[in-house]
Amino acid sequence: MTLNWKSGGVLLGVVFFLAVALVKPIGVSTQFVIFDGILWNAINPDVVTTTADGFTSPNAYLAKSGGKYAEAVANPINYSFIFVLAMMVGAALSVLARGGLSREERAMPELWRSTIGGSSLKRYAVAFVGGFIVLYGARLAGGCTSGHMMSGMMQTALSGYIFSAGAFAAAVPVAMFMYKEV
Repeated sequence: MTLNWKSGGVLLGVVFFLAVALVKPIGVSTQFVIFDGILWNAINPDVVTTTADGFTSPNAYLAKSGGKYAEAVANPINYSFIFVLAMMVGAALSVLARGGLSREERAMPELWRSTIGGSSLKRYAVAFVGGFIVLYGARLAGGCTSGHMMSGMMQTALSGYIFSAGAFAAAVPVAMFMYKEV
């Protein structure tokens, strides 16, 4: 069973509307920083400290926003962190509910194989490096595609539209370069 793009788009819109109406706009890249902070704090308990005003950190990023990120490191069971975990669990349950991945979904796409090569290790390495660059850029910009593009555009924020145009302006030439005809 697959969901067509029209039904999926409407469903995604409803989920985003409910998230903003009931809790806050959706964004996930900050939670990777929070997870790093949790690991760091487990090794060095001085990373997050409690003050009379709340939480702080000697790390400027975690001390940002009045210690909001430091508090999230100290108390990681919060809406945003659970949301990121729920996305992963939900994706896994979705695949299991439809009987697992099909043979075509597990196979390396022919376009990749003919353009880049047949090495699975190379494919995973490229995916990892690409994901790292996107996450680094997202944190540098203070957000991510779900925060800037999807939530931002839904709220008609000019920054959301600018980010979306920039993302496609970069993605299209990179895809054309990577998948040029052999």
